[in-house]
Amino acid sequence: MEGTPSGRQAPVGDVGTEEDPTAPRVLHFPKVADPGPLGLAAFALTTFVLSFFNAELAPKSGELIVFPLALAYGGIAQFAAGMWEFRTGNTFGAVAFTSYGAFWVSLWFFNQFLAEGIKDPGVVGHAVGLYLIAWGIFTTYMFVASLRTTAAVSLVFLLLAVTFFLLGFGNRGANADVIKLGGYVGLATAIVAWYASFAVVTNSTFGRTVLPVGPLKRE
Repeated sequence: MEGTPSGRQAPVGDVGTEEDPTAPRVLHFPKVADPGPLGLAAFALTTFVLSFFNAELAPKSGELIVFPLALAYGGIAQFAAGMWEFRTGNTFGAVAFTSYGAFWVSLWFFNQFLAEGIKDPGVVGHAVGLYLIAWGIFTTYMFVASLRTTAAVSLVFLLLAVTFFLLGFGNRGANADVIKLGGYVGLATAIVAWYASFAVVTNSTFGRTVLPVGPLKRE
């Protein structure tokens, strides 16, 4: 099949049918690779690094390394994975990856341009807490939807919802212990998301199930 001038494979199709030669042209686009592993990997790595600091396993002075990672990988790469999920027809993946990609970009933007303008630490804590609690609400209903996917993905969303609520209430109450606990749950979330990404990449590459993801029972 000949490519387009840009080098991409062109969509093909037939004009009409034997019954109706004037029928509209039906296009058949080339198959798109599964963007899910990219979205999960981008989410996992960024969450892991941020959670490492929230759990106080690394000096807070180094936390700034999170934000370029949040923009490039957790944000842009994951957002792109969400756009590709729209192309594959996966509504759940499209909503999830696009939303969490936007989450990381917005977190980067707040830290880069707005955080220093809020002089009262209490106001920052309440604002960030509300922001994270709202994401916890979103993640909770995405967890409900994830019950129709796989056990690995559902566990990611369950742990992520808990992480958001712990960090949200911890920031609102300026409670370092709750934030620290949220960091540890965030680490668990990242590990499960990494496994889910690893499993899909490996199973796809080998052409068979090497690493199980636990498909949930469907009615």
